[in-house]
Amino acid sequence: MSLKPFRRTKIIATLGPATESEEMLVKLIQNGVDVVRLNMAHAKHDWTRAIIRRIRAAAKKAEQEVAIMMDIKGPEIRTGDLETPLELKPGEIFDFTVKPGADRENAVEIRSVDVNYQNLINDIHVGDTVLVDNGLIRLEVLEKHQAHFRCRVLTPGHLSSRRHINLPGVHVNLPSFTEKDRGDTLVGIEEGIDFVALSFVRTAADITQLRGFLREHNSSARIIAKIEDQTAIANLDEIIRATDVLMVARGDLGIEVPMEELPVIQRRAVRTCLSIGRPVIIATHMLESMINQPMPSRAEITDVANAAYEQADCVMLSGETTIGKYPLECVAALDLITRRIEVEIAADFPEPAVFIDERMKLLRSAVIMANELPQSVLLCFTRKGVTAAGMAAHRPAHAPVLAFTDSVHTQRHLKIVRSVEPYLLTPFGDPEKTIGRAVAVLLKAGRVKLGDKLVIVSDLFTPSNKRFDSIQLRTVE
Repeated sequence: MSLKPFRRTKIIATLGPATESEEMLVKLIQNGVDVVRLNMAHAKHDWTRAIIRRIRAAAKKAEQEVAIMMDIKGPEIRTGDLETPLELKPGEIFDFTVKPGADRENAVEIRSVDVNYQNLINDIHVGDTVLVDNGLIRLEVLEKHQAHFRCRVLTPGHLSSRRHINLPGVHVNLPSFTEKDRGDTLVGIEEGIDFVALSFVRTAADITQLRGFLREHNSSARIIAKIEDQTAIANLDEIIRATDVLMVARGDLGIEVPMEELPVIQRRAVRTCLSIGRPVIIATHMLESMINQPMPSRAEITDVANAAYEQADCVMLSGETTIGKYPLECVAALDLITRRIEVEIAADFPEPAVFIDERMKLLRSAVIMANELPQSVLLCFTRKGVTAAGMAAHRPAHAPVLAFTDSVHTQRHLKIVRSVEPYLLTPFGDPEKTIGRAVAVLLKAGRVKLGDKLVIVSDLFTPSNKRFDSIQLRTVE
């Protein structure tokens, strides 16, 4: 089967009512989706098991491997149920109750709503800002009492049941990995998910806790740390070093930080990831207008283009593919925009990152060689994906990284890494024969043709069976 032309930037699509049929899944995968995301905020376990199996079946039908990301809910503060929605007016005094049914001073005159986190009263302070419903309603804390805290409405709005609460700059002592997350993750482990996205990561310790849980249950799933609040920004460097992948989750992050800081944070996060070879995802509102219309706005086109210019590994679709009317058109738009920007980058590419590690210097040499040879490809053999990810970290200007592995788990993990196209090849065996089999696969797939140059990173063995790394230059014959 001839493959589509190479695209470096990977595409993540979130599954929902608009895309969960096997027929639509096959189309998404065939049209370029690399990773399928499951949002566990409201997902039931029976649905989760069924949908993971359906994704695997669709990938098999599409004849292309795809990775599965389970995005667990994490700690969340929400308002309680209301019999009827409330219209909050500017200057109105309003209460948030942390102990439903408790007596409140002036309760008759002052309206209120319950909050699902009782210890919030200990975390919040007078003068703090409370943002409700994605920041649409803004309040200031005036007083704290045993069972409620009293606020003044700054920005009015329509308050309905179970609205999300953000507390910019407030350290909330909720656990990062909740009981619901544990149950959801166990289901994912049993079904063989490839990535776990941890919401509201605040410190490296949050990642360490999840990593211990995955090891305890013998899971090979990789961790994606989502940065979504000011605490995460303060600890950004340690979080990036601790995680396997970083997600710049611009939804909550855009509420938690001043709006003018958001692009600065995105740029800093991507640059830090590039400096240590950590994959990074740009997420939320990439093509929001395409939920209801078939074409993106000019601003959205530029936003996607900027992510590609920054050389992020992935761009992600959320509502666009869960409830949107045009999920395939959204994937096509990301594909078109990122491909065009990648051509532009190749014409004037920055020097790849410089790493101190000895092996990374070897991989840098391979990338530099490929950069100077038109029509060349980088070919590597990797069991855990380290070699392929290492070459991709140097951001090759022209050559794709064609990575062969004998592990389907590694193949799926590499679906999230920029510039890497992973293939399954078993068993590895004799290095020379393995290279020959790999080249045969690439010829059949139309990825290389006779006369192309191969820059190969592989193992070589001495007669005494000592292993060493090598870079080879070959011509496809």
